[in-house]
Amino acid sequence: MSDGSLTDGGGHVPIAVTTRSGVDESVHHGSVVALDEHGHELFVAGDPSRPMYPRSALKPLQAEAMLRCGLDVGDQQLALVCASHDGTDRHCEIVRSILEGVGLDESALGNVPGLPIDDRAAAAHVRSGAEPTPLRMNCSGKHAGMVATCVANGWPIDGYLDETHPLQVAITHEVARRTGAVHHVGVDGCGAPAHHVTLHGLAGAFAAIAAGAGRAPTAMRTYPDLVGGEHRFVTMLMRAVPGLFAKDGAEGVFAAAFADGRALAVKVADGNQRAVPAVTLAALAAMGIDERVLDVGEMSSPVLGHGRPVGTVRAVVALG
Repeated sequence: MSDGSLTDGGGHVPIAVTTRSGVDESVHHGSVVALDEHGHELFVAGDPSRPMYPRSALKPLQAEAMLRCGLDVGDQQLALVCASHDGTDRHCEIVRSILEGVGLDESALGNVPGLPIDDRAAAAHVRSGAEPTPLRMNCSGKHAGMVATCVANGWPIDGYLDETHPLQVAITHEVARRTGAVHHVGVDGCGAPAHHVTLHGLAGAFAAIAAGAGRAPTAMRTYPDLVGGEHRFVTMLMRAVPGLFAKDGAEGVFAAAFADGRALAVKVADGNQRAVPAVTLAALAAMGIDERVLDVGEMSSPVLGHGRPVGTVRAVVALG
């Protein structure tokens, strides 16, 4: 495993190339790991033993920790706790229902304000004259789950984002147990603690909760539209591949697993999300998933010129 900053290369390798008008324009480096149903490595590219921030890809693990602490929600609500949602009215209504279930409203949310990710929802929000709000921000479901878990345990809501708060101590313990170790705790974009774990540990954790019949994977597979949104890669992928549960994270992270324990995790070193779909689809194909199932044009990241597709992002990593 490489030590020091990412400027030393971090053990990453070329995993995707962007082409414009028939000419290669950019290359993305990163790491990939896939596990079989016994937890053995199917293939590795780069250095999956190096710690990194999975960011929102950890939400299913955080949700499982909340459930262990007594969070009592339905499957649609649980899918929102795991989500980086689009901020549509439907998403926000379900987040409100989590809060209302414990006698709270959106003023209890401690995440930063935001606009919807969905373009139409964002435009409607701005046209209405409304400002960015914590409810519309993509992490509001997770935060609603966090404050609801606090209520269930009689823990204070004030300070629930502090890493020493009983809720966050319990979540960190669960993340460490599932991934093997938490190497550092930082601050995520939404204000919650961000855990520094290995890519291999992330894949193993996804495998464990998928094979262990965790409630979070079931909720996410049942309601993939609540996990992201209608035009989001994570939602389209779960719809296309039967039995797969998956979660995206900021800065080029993606993880997925099947109920039999097969799992994969991807980290794009430069944090650019556009490389994620191509590399993830290539990894799934290398794991034996029928490529006809994965042939969904909307799941790709088009390279635009004058508003129309003029190139693609293709995986170049050697897998298998």
